[in-house]
Amino acid sequence: MDFDVLTVLCYVSMIAAAVLAVAVVDFRIKFLRQKQKNYFLKRDRERYAETIFASKDGYFAFIYPDEAIKDPIETVKERCSRRLAVMLDLKNGRESSFEDVLAVFYKEDASRLKKYLTLMRDEGVSFEDTFTLKATKRGIRVFGSRINALDGNLYCDMLWFRDLSNEQIKIEDLEKETSEKDTYIKTLEELIDHLDTPVYLKNKKNQLVAVNKRYAELLGAASKEDAMRLAEKSDWQKASDELSQKASETHRSQKKNLQIVFGGVARYFEMVVNPFHDEGKLDEIGTVGQLIDMTELNDVKRHFKVHQNAHLEVLSALKTAFAIFDSKAELIFYNQSFIEMWHLTPEDLEQKFSFASFLDIIRNKRLLPDVSDFKEYKKSQMELFSNLIEPKENLLHLPDDRTLRRLVAPHPNGLIFAYEDVSDKLAAERTIHELENVQKNIVEQMSEAVLCFGQDGRLKFFNRAYLNLFKATAEDLQTMESALDVFEMQKPFFTKVENWSNLKQHMFHHIFEICAAFKLELDDASIVYAKPVVLPDESIMVFYQKG
Repeated sequence: MDFDVLTVLCYVSMIAAAVLAVAVVDFRIKFLRQKQKNYFLKRDRERYAETIFASKDGYFAFIYPDEAIKDPIETVKERCSRRLAVMLDLKNGRESSFEDVLAVFYKEDASRLKKYLTLMRDEGVSFEDTFTLKATKRGIRVFGSRINALDGNLYCDMLWFRDLSNEQIKIEDLEKETSEKDTYIKTLEELIDHLDTPVYLKNKKNQLVAVNKRYAELLGAASKEDAMRLAEKSDWQKASDELSQKASETHRSQKKNLQIVFGGVARYFEMVVNPFHDEGKLDEIGTVGQLIDMTELNDVKRHFKVHQNAHLEVLSALKTAFAIFDSKAELIFYNQSFIEMWHLTPEDLEQKFSFASFLDIIRNKRLLPDVSDFKEYKKSQMELFSNLIEPKENLLHLPDDRTLRRLVAPHPNGLIFAYEDVSDKLAAERTIHELENVQKNIVEQMSEAVLCFGQDGRLKFFNRAYLNLFKATAEDLQTMESALDVFEMQKPFFTKVENWSNLKQHMFHHIFEICAAFKLELDDASIVYAKPVVLPDESIMVFYQKG
């Protein structure tokens, strides 16, 4: 019996120990779970707090006691954020009261903010308004809102403060940028409106979207808006649509000549249409077109052609040989004298006649001036078509003893060549030069003193007898600019003359104005007889003979 009781007690003790162990384990598990839950709640609370602290806006909170439980906090608690304390430069930092916040604003703004807060706390009405700081004049945007739980329990009233300085700077920058762009657009519009050429713009759908003033004037429209409506009925609209479509498809500029009648008068225009990427998108191509008035240019071209033909007719009749080669050095005009001078045959001219072939032909005919390197000579002659800017003249001495004067000058179509046979002229000049030398030698041997002045009054030559008469040197006379300078050298022989200036003018008058003989009395009382003579070339020769 005693054994049974002890056994039972042992079993009971074991069961009680097991139950207690289970209870301890269960309690431990629940404790760990609660601890984990508390950790996550604390972590989330810290994250939310740091998230709010990281906001660029500062806040001031009025935290109310929790009505769902017996909250140990029985009064409303004020809380100031770090960001707000820095933003408003609050001396007490996070410990600042709402009165401290109100103190940084102007009195009127502080009163208005206080009214907003009272209305929100009494009736839960949110608000938003802008206030100004006294110290820095910065704008502060304040947002007021109430925060409630899902069950309606009141959590807090929040005031969010936002510094508008950055926003204001951005707004001012945007306004400035907008103003600059508006000015730039107006400048571009003024620039385009003052172009003499009508200009228009079409979008990717080939629809007219903009025109300039000149375009409106061309249509006789009162405004650019009216011009865009009238353009659909214009004579050139079909051509404009076709060119714009082609320019968009080919991505290349398109041109077309048009004749448009204005007030009964036909005018000629060149329509030029260029593609561009509409709104900067590669697959959306618009076009810009312009109407260039070619009427005056066409008139100039027509008159130029008439004058050119008249000039060519004149050149054809001249004895001087003329030939015109175009910019590709191809022959486009020649006269009969050119054929005769170079002994050209119809066969020579039937082939593709260029300046290069011309040089080859006259070389084969032995009419080319002697050159040591024909290839280099030919190259230098061909370079005239790209380098010649001003007329160039030179002499060509041909193997047949002829001497040609060649003039090469730029021409609207290329270069014009003029060849003149100056063989007889040069021979005559040589003869005249030789005769002059003979005459000078004769004058040099004369006993009479001689001076010769040209048509311009400058001294041409003198003889040795004159140098001896007035004790002059050849070097001195060669530097004389005029006859008066020559007379001035004679002054030492007339020191007794009371008025030298009158005597000098007297000599000039007799020699150049009336060409009459006169006599001079020197200081030594000797007499010099002077006799001027007009020569065939209108030069004046003066003979001095001492009596």
